[in-house]
Amino acid sequence: MAADKDAKQLAAAKSLVGAIAENLDLDMWVTFWDGSSVELGKAVSSRREIRIADPGVIASMLRRPSLDTLIQLYIAKRVDFDGGTLVDFGEQFVKPKGGVKFKNLPKLALVKGLTPFLFAPGDAPREVGGFEGEITGKNRKIADNKAFIQFHYDLSNEFYALFLDPEMVYSCAYYTDWANGVEQAQRDKLEMICRKLRLKPGETLLDIGCGWGGLVCHAAQNFGVKAHGITLSEEQLGFAREKVQRLGLEHLVTLELKDYMLADGRYDKIASIGMYEHIGLKNIPAYMAKVRSLLNDNGVFLNHAISRRAHRPGSSIIPQRMRPEKKAIAKYIFPGGELDDIGHSISAMEIAGFEVHDVEGWREHYARTCKLWCERLTANREQAIKLVGEEKYRIWIAYLAGVSLAFSRGTLRLFQTVATKSAKGKSPLPPTRADLYR
Repeated sequence: MAADKDAKQLAAAKSLVGAIAENLDLDMWVTFWDGSSVELGKAVSSRREIRIADPGVIASMLRRPSLDTLIQLYIAKRVDFDGGTLVDFGEQFVKPKGGVKFKNLPKLALVKGLTPFLFAPGDAPREVGGFEGEITGKNRKIADNKAFIQFHYDLSNEFYALFLDPEMVYSCAYYTDWANGVEQAQRDKLEMICRKLRLKPGETLLDIGCGWGGLVCHAAQNFGVKAHGITLSEEQLGFAREKVQRLGLEHLVTLELKDYMLADGRYDKIASIGMYEHIGLKNIPAYMAKVRSLLNDNGVFLNHAISRRAHRPGSSIIPQRMRPEKKAIAKYIFPGGELDDIGHSISAMEIAGFEVHDVEGWREHYARTCKLWCERLTANREQAIKLVGEEKYRIWIAYLAGVSLAFSRGTLRLFQTVATKSAKGKSPLPPTRADLYR
């Protein structure tokens, strides 16, 4: 009986994949628990392979059809991929003319293929790797900000070094040529940020969420400013302080472990690179007011942030329900993170008293950045597993691939916005933007 049941499930699974293949026509294979394979397209030429370890995978997805179930199955290696990076697999679904249309799949064939798994054991995968506290950040306190940041950034500096550039810049790179690698693109990004801020020798710069110190060191070395960076990550702070000493920049660069809401002093220029996504939507007015209070008159503020598409008119800025992909990111990667849309970000700036001058979209730049990061981390798989374990490694590979694909298909965007404190009289910016590209 058991052998007959197994045979029926295997035949049904192959039939299911065959029905999917006729409609999706992807250049990859599906390999089942017995070692047999079925093409997922009409003329498969690649070695890309999706592996299903046991019939319980299909039964589990049938019982709990959620992104989180799929993630846990992937973490446990019950669903696996071979023959390329996860970006390579995902790009098959992000095709011209709107990509793959799952709604066109034959419903009757799908139901027929799933029937043998209705009563099969569908053991729920063990949940691992997620943030153990409240992930939405809706009721956050200042102490929560540190817990959120350290969950993401304090894995280990050695882990991040496996895929970041030598300067450890962990935000969207800037490609003056699409053939450039991460190292060149991150140097060009730091240079562009400094140019947009119009940094001058002797000026003061605050970097909110300074990471491993890439921007403050570049600004001090190349533009002669006095830079101060704040972060909530102890791992980042230790690395950045060592870097400042190594470069002999102690007279120009200072760093501290501090929440942005507790920051004090006044600065000529302020940069916030990849920090805005962490603060929470309801905290945006307070954030903008705080930044403005730290900025000297006629000072310049650059906000670099991932964004989402705008909601329809009349809908709430703060969604009532988390979408599955957003919940997965909050649970496994960025607890407490929320994305704003660029229109609301600009409105919040203006309400706080800023004058907005420039908004530049870098969506394609981040798609390429995350793709290259994913490839670099995949190439360093063994070392990554030694540092953080295979479960965390697999989570990060899936995260980097998923983000790259989201930027490619336009569900995520990224903008750099330049604003000044005063909206009266002469602006501190030049009359044209020609100086940015000399």
